[in-house]
Amino acid sequence: MPDSAELSLSALGKPNPYQVAQQQFEKAADFMDLPRYLRSILSQPKNELIVNFPVKLDNGEFRLFKGYRVQHNNVLGPYKGGIRYHHEVTLDEVKALAFWMTYKCALHDIPFGGGKGGIKFNPRDFSAGELERITRRFTYALGSNIGPDHDIPAPDVGTNAQVMVWIMDTYMSLAGPDQTHVGRAVVTGKTVSSGGSHGREQATGQGIVHCITEWARDNRFDLNGGTFAVQGFGNVGSNTAKILARTGASMSAVGDWKGYISNGEGINPFKLSEYVGRTGSVVGYPGTHTITREQFFGSEVDIMVPAALELEIGPSEAKVMRCKLVVEGANGPTDPRAEPVLLAKGISIIPDILANSGGVAVSYYEWLQNKRSEIWDLEEVEEKLAKRMKRTYLAVSEYAATRKTDWRTAAMCIALGRLARAYAERGIFP
Repeated sequence: MPDSAELSLSALGKPNPYQVAQQQFEKAADFMDLPRYLRSILSQPKNELIVNFPVKLDNGEFRLFKGYRVQHNNVLGPYKGGIRYHHEVTLDEVKALAFWMTYKCALHDIPFGGGKGGIKFNPRDFSAGELERITRRFTYALGSNIGPDHDIPAPDVGTNAQVMVWIMDTYMSLAGPDQTHVGRAVVTGKTVSSGGSHGREQATGQGIVHCITEWARDNRFDLNGGTFAVQGFGNVGSNTAKILARTGASMSAVGDWKGYISNGEGINPFKLSEYVGRTGSVVGYPGTHTITREQFFGSEVDIMVPAALELEIGPSEAKVMRCKLVVEGANGPTDPRAEPVLLAKGISIIPDILANSGGVAVSYYEWLQNKRSEIWDLEEVEEKLAKRMKRTYLAVSEYAATRKTDWRTAAMCIALGRLARAYAERGIFP
């Protein structure tokens, strides 16, 4: 039987996220004529782990939590992917996210494979002490299924640098004294003082803006004076808004889990971020008025950045959208049924495995720094990220233009090509 989250997705008319990932895969595989044996291998994760573990809450009661870790593919390197804390986490969602992570790493030629994890609960309902105990108990339950050279988690929805530090510390404590320094590389997205990298916190947003600036250059669009809207004002959405605002673009609409707001004269993302830090939501920010979800997606802006959860742009949202460009800050935010509607309206889409990959790129740099016992300056990290994002953007642009296909298919084909070459050279044991 499907769990309540899967039923709620069905009630909202949203497709199963793993089926969406499979559709995208099959479309690209057909386009490039991927060998049948590779379709079979890549169609399912290598490993799917479900753990149920008890945690003592502040009131003395015990609660059982369900956690997931899915490892999709590691032919190019260790599994890599975030851990999310959300009340609607499901196995199929985590499988889809791990699937996309494999292709994101392959697209950027980063020597990682795809993984993803999560715990099914709402972190807002728990104290800091309870979150720490949940995190440490989950890490213990995962055991040797994660490791610096095997599977490397990172932050995702509902988790942050502090959560990663708790995972790291628990792993190092369980691994023994010989892992005191090597164990730092078990996770990325840590605080800088605990082995994290400069630039990691804003890396995903920075990568998104690199894609936007490249698109603007190619289309002779002046960002100074342009407008944008952001769905989701967490780490990705807020950092994207702040960095994009420095180009002269103005944020005129924004929304989060609680609602949507707008101001045609512009919303200051720096002050809004401070407000959200105090209140927990964008709703009620002074100088704005509340709008509906439909009004948000129908906002007359140049750029729309969906940076919340997957499958937020469905056919109904696509029909009312009036932007020039959709840049996927979230993983899988566009329903396959909505994509042809957007493309038919002349709306360009920069797909998630390209647009939001700045996070995994800088995670790779953090992992390298940990492995080498180095600390890189912020300028070095930002320079490396800019070079990688622009190089991959150009590769996808050229593939789409020369092969006459959409950008998502182009990005997937480049990734699948790298995976296919690795399998062709290595063969299948035994």
